[in-house]
Amino acid sequence: MLLSTFLGTLAGFATDPAMLGLIAMGAVLGLVLGAVPGISSTMALAILMPVTFGMEPGPAILFLISIFMASVYGGSVSAILMKLPGTPASIFTQVDGYPMTQAGKAGQALTYALAASTIGGMIGLAMLVLLAPMLAGFATNFRSPEFAAVALFGIVMLSFASNGSTLVATVVGLIGVMLGMVGFDSLTDAQRLTMDVPALQSGFNLIPVIIGLFGLGEILQNLAEFRGGPKATPSIGRIFVPLGDLASRWKVMLRGSFIGTFIGAIPAAGSAVAVSIAYAQERRLSKEPEKFGTGHPDGLVAPEAANSASVGGSLVPLIALGVPGDTITAVLMGALMVHGLTPGPLLFAKDPTFVSWIYASVLLALVATLVFGIGMIRVSVLVTKIPPQLMYVFIAVFCVIGAFAIRNDMNDVYVMVAFGVVGFAFSRLGLPVTPLAFGLILGPILEENLRRSLMISRGSWSIFLERPISAALIAVCVLLVCLPLLSALRGRLLPPGKKATLARHAGD
Repeated sequence: MLLSTFLGTLAGFATDPAMLGLIAMGAVLGLVLGAVPGISSTMALAILMPVTFGMEPGPAILFLISIFMASVYGGSVSAILMKLPGTPASIFTQVDGYPMTQAGKAGQALTYALAASTIGGMIGLAMLVLLAPMLAGFATNFRSPEFAAVALFGIVMLSFASNGSTLVATVVGLIGVMLGMVGFDSLTDAQRLTMDVPALQSGFNLIPVIIGLFGLGEILQNLAEFRGGPKATPSIGRIFVPLGDLASRWKVMLRGSFIGTFIGAIPAAGSAVAVSIAYAQERRLSKEPEKFGTGHPDGLVAPEAANSASVGGSLVPLIALGVPGDTITAVLMGALMVHGLTPGPLLFAKDPTFVSWIYASVLLALVATLVFGIGMIRVSVLVTKIPPQLMYVFIAVFCVIGAFAIRNDMNDVYVMVAFGVVGFAFSRLGLPVTPLAFGLILGPILEENLRRSLMISRGSWSIFLERPISAALIAVCVLLVCLPLLSALRGRLLPPGKKATLARHAGD
């Protein structure tokens, strides 16, 4: 049933000139925005999301996923040519990509990255098609306690996976949960946390918050840190890599792709974790690890394959459980909700057409990225020469227009600006901003299912422990939160001699 729907959707998209035009536009925009340093895939989706408000759900998904997939590869362009990662997940691409540019092999480096990104994306899509229905089938047995535990698990996982203090990330996530409670209570119709401000009675609309945090906030941060770009224009050199050389690295691509898929499928782990593990693993397995960091193609292929494959992995929990796999899919989930689509375990039974839209969009976006990526290799140096200040001003204006276009309400613009300042302040203070967005998304899911569960059990919290799945998820959450505390306690209880020994082993 789902396969036939997918093939029908794919044929419909591929034979419709309007759809092909959206794919081409999304791929080009994703490549350009991804290649500009400081404009991440998350920001690209956030600022272009308002363009889809007037579209039907199918074309909107196709356009956004085309931007998503193309920007994933686009981030490698500036990393390879300028040693400036266009996206956070491209940080390992520059390690071996930029030395290849210095050696006059920028064109080959971009070809390696594009080939690995395409293969990784295809494997990630295949795993999405295999894993999502299985997980969704398992999750059809979920009831309110399980959904509440899954939402809690997503928040805790994000806190645990965030850089820096787990406790700080957890607190930020809880702040996001509280922000999700602002407005009228759906059950009692009482105002909560509105401070008698009329604009807050309807709560915080997710889209202005996302645009502010990941659009305007990143622009302010980039402007604050701007020091000017490199003046020299890199030489592209020869583009095509011998087919035998590419084929000989199939094991590297496969390993990176599987790592990217499975790490990406862990809620909140993200592509940055996947590429770091893929790079470290490939260097460990290599027969010439000393060449990594000097322009070794394997050091470029592994992280790029993992980066692209993590897209399919991150879509697994989004489609199957309704829980975003990372920040980018959180933005994508916001876009889907605007179009009246709510991902979750019942989606495969109730709306298989939507699932087929996702599959077909990812496949066509990968093909478009490959075609336009090859065509843009020669002109990619021009993309890296776009003045960042000009791009940031243009995007800031687009953020304002996008926030206003949701409901034609200036209050949404004020919310967007306020959260842009919050995002900037968090960045300057070294606080993670992603848990705030996840808390705002998952908070209402947690609250709704928590209250429903307590109503069913007549106020007894034992309902969460009586059901095996919810009990297991809660146990994992408690363990993750307590791990840093136990580690710190263990460090204090160790004798001084043992501490010195452990420190020497860590250094080795």
